[in-house]
Amino acid sequence: MQAYMKTDMPFYGVQKPVRARILRELVLRFPPPDRAGYEGLVVALWQLPHREEKYLALGVARYFSEYVVPEMLPLYRGLIVEGAWWDLVDEVATHMIRDLVVGRPDEVWPTVDTWIDDDDMWLRRTAIICQVGAKESTDVARLFRFCEERAFEKEFFIRKAIGWALRQHARFDPDAVARFVHEHRDELSGLSYREATKHIGHLLGS
Repeated sequence: MQAYMKTDMPFYGVQKPVRARILRELVLRFPPPDRAGYEGLVVALWQLPHREEKYLALGVARYFSEYVVPEMLPLYRGLIVEGAWWDLVDEVATHMIRDLVVGRPDEVWPTVDTWIDDDDMWLRRTAIICQVGAKESTDVARLFRFCEERAFEKEFFIRKAIGWALRQHARFDPDAVARFVHEHRDELSGLSYREATKHIGHLLGS
Protein backbone atom coordinates (compact mmCIF):
# COMPACT_ATOMS: atom_id res chain seq x y z
CA MET A 1 0.00 0.00 0.00
CA GLN A 2 2.89 2.34 0.68
CA ALA A 3 4.39 1.53 -2.70
CA TYR A 4 1.11 2.12 -4.50
CA MET A 5 0.67 5.50 -2.85
CA LYS A 6 4.36 6.37 -3.32
CA THR A 7 4.66 7.54 0.27
CA ASP A 8 6.88 6.90 3.27
CA MET A 9 3.90 7.24 5.59
CA PRO A 10 3.26 3.93 7.40
CA PHE A 11 0.18 1.83 6.71
CA TYR A 12 -1.41 -0.77 8.92
CA GLY A 13 -2.49 -2.60 5.79
CA VAL A 14 -6.21 -2.31 6.54
CA GLN A 15 -8.25 -2.49 3.35
CA LYS A 16 -11.23 -0.24 2.58
CA PRO A 17 -14.07 -2.65 3.58
CA VAL A 18 -12.60 -3.09 7.05
CA ARG A 19 -11.93 0.63 7.36
CA ALA A 20 -15.59 1.24 6.58
CA ARG A 21 -16.62 -0.98 9.50
CA ILE A 22 -14.22 0.84 11.79
CA LEU A 23 -15.62 4.18 10.67
CA ARG A 24 -19.18 3.04 11.40
CA GLU A 25 -18.18 2.00 14.90
CA LEU A 26 -16.22 5.22 15.42
CA VAL A 27 -19.06 7.57 14.52
CA LEU A 28 -21.52 5.59 16.63
CA ARG A 29 -19.33 5.56 19.71
CA PHE A 30 -17.80 9.04 19.52
CA PRO A 31 -20.30 11.48 17.96
CA PRO A 32 -19.04 15.03 18.45
CA PRO A 33 -21.28 17.11 20.71
CA ASP A 34 -20.69 20.34 18.82
CA ARG A 35 -18.59 22.03 16.15
CA ALA A 36 -15.52 22.23 18.37
CA GLY A 37 -15.83 18.54 19.16
CA TYR A 38 -16.10 17.76 15.45
CA GLU A 39 -12.94 19.67 14.63
CA GLY A 40 -11.13 18.14 17.60
CA LEU A 41 -12.02 14.59 16.57
CA VAL A 42 -10.95 15.16 12.96
CA VAL A 43 -7.65 16.71 14.04
CA ALA A 44 -6.94 14.01 16.64
CA LEU A 45 -7.32 11.26 14.03
CA TRP A 46 -5.45 13.23 11.38
CA GLN A 47 -2.43 13.71 13.63
CA LEU A 48 -1.97 9.96 14.17
CA PRO A 49 0.91 8.50 12.16
CA HIS A 50 -0.73 5.90 9.91
CA ARG A 51 -2.45 6.70 6.65
CA GLU A 52 -5.56 4.71 7.51
CA GLU A 53 -6.02 7.02 10.49
CA LYS A 54 -6.02 9.97 8.12
CA TYR A 55 -8.61 8.19 5.97
CA LEU A 56 -10.73 7.83 9.11
CA ALA A 57 -10.28 11.54 9.88
CA LEU A 58 -11.65 12.37 6.44
CA GLY A 59 -14.44 9.85 6.86
CA VAL A 60 -15.49 11.48 10.12
CA ALA A 61 -15.25 14.94 8.56
CA ARG A 62 -17.57 13.85 5.76
CA TYR A 63 -19.97 11.80 7.89
CA PHE A 64 -21.01 14.59 10.26
CA SER A 65 -22.31 16.80 7.47
CA GLU A 66 -24.08 19.14 9.89
CA TYR A 67 -20.66 20.49 10.81
CA VAL A 68 -19.50 20.99 7.22
CA VAL A 69 -19.93 24.75 7.35
CA PRO A 70 -17.93 27.74 6.07
CA GLU A 71 -16.30 28.15 9.47
CA MET A 72 -14.53 24.84 8.85
CA LEU A 73 -12.69 26.12 5.76
CA PRO A 74 -9.43 26.68 7.70
CA LEU A 75 -9.60 23.06 8.90
CA TYR A 76 -10.18 21.72 5.39
CA ARG A 77 -7.47 23.95 3.95
CA GLY A 78 -5.04 22.50 6.47
CA LEU A 79 -6.00 18.94 5.53
CA ILE A 80 -5.40 19.73 1.86
CA VAL A 81 -2.02 21.39 2.38
CA GLU A 82 -0.80 18.81 4.89
CA GLY A 83 -2.25 15.86 2.98
CA ALA A 84 -0.44 16.90 -0.18
CA TRP A 85 -1.33 13.79 -2.16
CA TRP A 86 -4.29 12.89 -4.34
CA ASP A 87 -5.89 10.24 -2.11
CA LEU A 88 -6.27 12.69 0.77
CA VAL A 89 -6.74 15.94 -1.11
CA ASP A 90 -9.39 14.67 -3.51
CA GLU A 91 -11.58 13.38 -0.69
CA VAL A 92 -11.65 16.84 0.89
CA ALA A 93 -12.10 18.60 -2.44
CA THR A 94 -14.93 16.52 -3.89
CA HIS A 95 -16.93 16.16 -0.70
CA MET A 96 -16.47 18.81 1.97
CA ILE A 97 -15.42 21.65 -0.31
CA ARG A 98 -17.96 20.67 -2.96
CA ASP A 99 -20.76 20.64 -0.40
CA LEU A 100 -19.75 24.12 0.71
CA VAL A 101 -19.40 25.76 -2.71
CA VAL A 102 -22.77 24.29 -3.70
CA GLY A 103 -24.60 24.89 -0.42
CA ARG A 104 -23.05 28.17 0.73
CA PRO A 105 -21.55 29.70 -2.45
CA ASP A 106 -21.64 33.36 -1.43
CA GLU A 107 -19.70 32.60 1.74
CA VAL A 108 -17.24 30.05 0.36
CA TRP A 109 -16.35 30.98 -3.21
CA PRO A 110 -14.44 34.13 -2.20
CA THR A 111 -11.98 31.89 -0.34
CA VAL A 112 -11.82 29.08 -2.90
CA ASP A 113 -11.37 31.68 -5.67
CA THR A 114 -8.02 32.60 -4.13
CA TRP A 115 -6.86 28.97 -4.21
CA ILE A 116 -6.70 28.85 -8.00
CA ASP A 117 -3.63 31.12 -7.87
CA ASP A 118 -2.15 29.78 -4.64
CA ASP A 119 1.49 28.70 -4.53
CA ASP A 120 0.33 25.36 -3.13
CA MET A 121 -0.42 23.03 -6.04
CA TRP A 122 -2.92 20.99 -4.06
CA LEU A 123 -5.05 24.05 -3.34
CA ARG A 124 -5.04 24.86 -7.06
CA ARG A 125 -6.09 21.29 -7.80
CA THR A 126 -8.85 21.55 -5.21
CA ALA A 127 -10.25 24.70 -6.81
CA ILE A 128 -10.42 22.91 -10.17
CA ILE A 129 -12.00 19.65 -9.00
CA CYS A 130 -14.20 20.86 -6.16
CA GLN A 131 -17.29 20.81 -8.38
CA VAL A 132 -16.88 17.21 -9.53
CA GLY A 133 -20.30 15.64 -9.04
CA ALA A 134 -22.13 18.95 -8.62
CA LYS A 135 -24.15 18.36 -11.82
CA GLU A 136 -26.79 21.05 -12.30
CA SER A 137 -25.39 22.99 -9.33
CA THR A 138 -22.05 23.50 -11.06
CA ASP A 139 -20.89 27.08 -11.44
CA VAL A 140 -19.94 26.46 -15.06
CA ALA A 141 -18.37 29.86 -15.66
CA ARG A 142 -16.01 29.29 -12.72
CA LEU A 143 -15.19 25.75 -13.79
CA PHE A 144 -14.22 26.85 -17.27
CA ARG A 145 -12.37 29.93 -16.01
CA PHE A 146 -10.32 27.88 -13.57
CA CYS A 147 -9.43 25.34 -16.27
CA GLU A 148 -8.45 28.08 -18.68
CA GLU A 149 -6.37 29.95 -16.09
CA ARG A 150 -4.29 26.87 -15.19
CA ALA A 151 -4.15 25.28 -18.66
CA PHE A 152 -0.55 26.45 -19.08
CA GLU A 153 0.72 24.39 -16.14
CA LYS A 154 3.04 21.45 -16.72
CA GLU A 155 2.28 19.84 -13.35
CA PHE A 156 0.71 16.41 -13.92
CA PHE A 157 -1.80 16.69 -11.09
CA ILE A 158 -3.10 20.01 -12.43
CA ARG A 159 -3.38 18.75 -16.00
CA LYS A 160 -5.14 15.62 -14.78
CA ALA A 161 -7.46 17.71 -12.59
CA ILE A 162 -8.52 19.86 -15.55
CA GLY A 163 -9.30 16.78 -17.62
CA TRP A 164 -11.18 15.10 -14.78
CA ALA A 165 -13.27 18.15 -13.93
CA LEU A 166 -14.23 18.68 -17.57
CA ARG A 167 -14.92 14.99 -18.20
CA GLN A 168 -17.23 14.79 -15.20
CA HIS A 169 -19.14 17.90 -16.22
CA ALA A 170 -19.43 16.50 -19.74
CA ARG A 171 -21.58 13.73 -18.29
CA PHE A 172 -24.11 16.41 -17.42
CA ASP A 173 -23.58 18.97 -20.21
CA PRO A 174 -21.52 17.43 -23.03
CA ASP A 175 -22.22 20.25 -25.50
CA ALA A 176 -20.84 22.94 -23.19
CA VAL A 177 -17.66 20.98 -22.53
CA ALA A 178 -17.26 20.20 -26.23
CA ARG A 179 -17.47 23.92 -27.05
CA PHE A 180 -14.96 24.77 -24.33
CA VAL A 181 -12.33 22.22 -25.36
CA HIS A 182 -12.78 23.13 -29.02
CA GLU A 183 -12.24 26.82 -28.29
CA HIS A 184 -9.24 26.15 -26.05
CA ARG A 185 -7.67 23.21 -27.85
CA ASP A 186 -4.36 25.01 -28.33
CA GLU A 187 -4.13 25.96 -24.65
CA LEU A 188 -5.06 22.62 -23.07
CA SER A 189 -2.37 20.00 -22.59
CA GLY A 190 -2.72 16.71 -24.42
CA LEU A 191 -3.51 14.98 -21.13
CA SER A 192 -6.24 17.46 -20.18
CA TYR A 193 -7.78 17.28 -23.65
CA ARG A 194 -7.77 13.47 -23.79
CA GLU A 195 -9.32 13.17 -20.34
CA ALA A 196 -11.93 15.84 -21.02
CA THR A 197 -13.05 14.35 -24.33
CA LYS A 198 -13.01 10.70 -23.35
CA HIS A 199 -16.77 10.35 -23.80
CA ILE A 200 -17.57 13.23 -26.15
CA GLY A 201 -15.29 12.60 -29.09
CA HIS A 202 -18.32 12.25 -31.36
CA LEU A 203 -19.19 15.88 -30.67
CA LEU A 204 -15.74 16.98 -31.83
CA GLY A 205 -15.52 14.87 -34.97
CA SER A 206 -13.00 12.47 -33.41
